[in-house]
Amino acid sequence: MRFLIITQDLRVSGTSQGIIERSFLSKLRKLYPDAIIDVLYICTHTYDDSLDVLPVNSINKKIVNTKIPFHIKWMNRISRRLFNSLLAENYIHKQYAKEIKKVDYTMYNHIMVRSAGLDYETVLAMHNLPILKYSIVNFHDPYPYAWYKGKAERITPNEFKRLQKVIEIVKDAKICCASAYYMAKDLQYLYASDKYFYTLPHQFAFDGFDLSDNTNVRKKNKKIQISYHGALMFGRNVFTIVEAFKQLMEEHEWIKKDVEFVLRVKGDGVNKLKEFVKDVDNILVLDTLNFSNSSNEQIYESDINIILENGPHYCNILGGKVPFLFAINKKVFISSPERSELRRYLPNHPFLCDMNDLEDTKSKLHKALTLGELHNLTAKKLFSDENFKKQLDVILQEKLI
Repeated sequence: MRFLIITQDLRVSGTSQGIIERSFLSKLRKLYPDAIIDVLYICTHTYDDSLDVLPVNSINKKIVNTKIPFHIKWMNRISRRLFNSLLAENYIHKQYAKEIKKVDYTMYNHIMVRSAGLDYETVLAMHNLPILKYSIVNFHDPYPYAWYKGKAERITPNEFKRLQKVIEIVKDAKICCASAYYMAKDLQYLYASDKYFYTLPHQFAFDGFDLSDNTNVRKKNKKIQISYHGALMFGRNVFTIVEAFKQLMEEHEWIKKDVEFVLRVKGDGVNKLKEFVKDVDNILVLDTLNFSNSSNEQIYESDINIILENGPHYCNILGGKVPFLFAINKKVFISSPERSELRRYLPNHPFLCDMNDLEDTKSKLHKALTLGELHNLTAKKLFSDENFKKQLDVILQEKLI
């Protein structure tokens, strides 16, 4: 069996998508040990991605120049306003398409195109290419961007132009899938598709990473450490958890004495968060780390690791670091909106709270601090090799019509 994987993010740090993609390749090798797995890696950077760690047959890394020529920029200003024509974006997609066109796709049994970021260059580059009708297109997030943020925002004619293009791609693709159940349903409807959108959740595999760097790991100073490593964006509400912890410290002397809360965060609201906790010695707001140091800190120093789902009312994505946190055998505390991907899969998880409800958050956080069991069995089954193979086989065995 021969696989071709087209991707644009295999970075080891600074992005959850790189973690997802590297884990996907590692899991694919584990499930199909005798398969030929070739990777076309189209990116825009020149720095090292530790590609030699990945268990594949070959990785063809192509660095594309996405600097838009002046004449394209000039024409784009006019065309966007008058004709809803996205010349600059199409120019970038063509740079990716040039590399995809060089591939002899007839050599492969399965071709998988993996989206990344918020601009979907690899997927949009497939538009009108012959390879598309033989390809499995994977959506990691909603596209276009206006449908991602979950905020009331004016949708411009250019967004509809982007939507039109992806609708055409979905129509011509062999198979479509998404990393979350709710997102698969939403995108199938959004793209007016008569194709069934399969669900293929994110995975995590240690094989795809070198975690030897622990130079910046902070040793915990108290008996118990709660931690959150990640970005504050898309309605992720860390303030309810922080307030719940502050109140628990006031009510329980042992929590104030024995528990610390470490937040390694970036993005919206970091300064506000620092101001919110400036008088609380047990709560530390620190800089983020590279993936190796962050992983070691969460594996060896943290006792309770936090997942913040998007909010405030609906989350139809699966966070990229979720499988990792359930793989390291620590308690996982989940802050979710009323309707979410993790709430659907883990409705009885005792450490899952309503992100908009302070009392619920406080009660569940107290449970996480006092109950002995991890309660991770259901999640481990969800992200197990067996479940991944079951879901992937359903996709791979679909007949081309």
